[in-house]
Amino acid sequence: MRRFLTFALLALVGASGAAHAQTREIGGRGDLLDRIAVVVNEGVVLQSQIDAQVTSITRRLRDQGTPLPAPSVLRQQITERLVLQEIQLQRAAKLGLRVTDEALNNAIRDVATQNHIEFAQLPDALGAEGIVYAEYREQMRREMTLSLLRQRDVYSRIYVSPREIDQFLAKAAADKTGDASYEVAHILLSLPEAASPGQLEQVEKHAEELYQRALKGDDFGELAVGNSQAQSALERGVIGWRKGNELPGFMAEVVTKMKPGEVSRPVRTPSGFHIIKLNNVKSDNQPLIVEQVHARHILMKPNELQDDETVRGRLQTIRDRIASGAEDFGAIAKAVSEDPGSGSEGGDLGWTSPGTFVGEFEQMIAKLGDNEISQPFHTQYGWHILQVLGHRTQDMSTDERKRRAFEQIRASKLDEETELWLRRLRDEAFVDYRS
Repeated sequence: MRRFLTFALLALVGASGAAHAQTREIGGRGDLLDRIAVVVNEGVVLQSQIDAQVTSITRRLRDQGTPLPAPSVLRQQITERLVLQEIQLQRAAKLGLRVTDEALNNAIRDVATQNHIEFAQLPDALGAEGIVYAEYREQMRREMTLSLLRQRDVYSRIYVSPREIDQFLAKAAADKTGDASYEVAHILLSLPEAASPGQLEQVEKHAEELYQRALKGDDFGELAVGNSQAQSALERGVIGWRKGNELPGFMAEVVTKMKPGEVSRPVRTPSGFHIIKLNNVKSDNQPLIVEQVHARHILMKPNELQDDETVRGRLQTIRDRIASGAEDFGAIAKAVSEDPGSGSEGGDLGWTSPGTFVGEFEQMIAKLGDNEISQPFHTQYGWHILQVLGHRTQDMSTDERKRRAFEQIRASKLDEETELWLRRLRDEAFVDYRS
């Protein structure tokens, strides 16, 4: 439950809110209940949004024991984060990126399931923490929209060549650095794309001052909250645990030579100057062994002629006939399954590793023994019945090693690409501060 509440509260901390959907009334005596704080292109950031986040983030930092920066500094950090979120949401709207109600419901249902709460009980659970369910839904929709946008604009532009993968695997075999995980925090002082010599000198001087303060014992998290322009600033600069080869290249080169607790000198990159602190390090040198499962399924989808209950009933009948021996699973799957990938193969999904399928599907697999057939169950794709054909312990294949290498190389490029992308969006936007 604690994990769920943390998720819920942190999600609401990031709320930006589309300004056009938020209006305020004037009180009976003419008192202004809200006002525009920042004009962002054709949208706005409202004072109420900033005030709500100041309250939430102040509470969170106090709970963490982080000394608070000056109120004006905290408000500036929060305002800039909201401006960036508004810019991204406007871009997503122009591109037609939209999270459907079905996708939103499935995401929220996953959160409830992970925290052992019935979906129907979620509004009451949130209400007990002072969180309005409607606001929670809209914040989830915004976060999912931003994720879609970043996949389109950032992920899709990160190219990982076959040569990079081969070099990565060769280096991993010779150097065990990639087997370690690092908990890293950093401060980013960003630079405009076309920084003048004067701007460069000013930012570099500021970076050196922060580095010297960190060396003298000033709290690094407090320095990050008050000065960093990275997306992790209000998380005390912490980006979490990463494998060495998942860190940005410049960061990996620095932290692999550091001891826990050490702080690096400012490092210059295209996005600005970084000051890096290594909080901790641990070895992850474990054999690449996975538990795989062989399964098959039949998928049927509701439509205009048959609703959920009708489809579920049809699958129940099919399931009972297969279980009694009257029908063959593979033959029925070929005839009626609506999964374009597996239907023609008799529903066969092959041998798969954990994390391959959506949550509800994974949970059903975990409940079944060999040759057991599930009752009908629902996922975002429709209604399924599932049969587990076998389990095995498998050493990681060459393909799996390459897949992981691809993901780790892409992750190492992602942070820097995201910061550069956000800087470009920010530089191209019209932003007018009214307060």
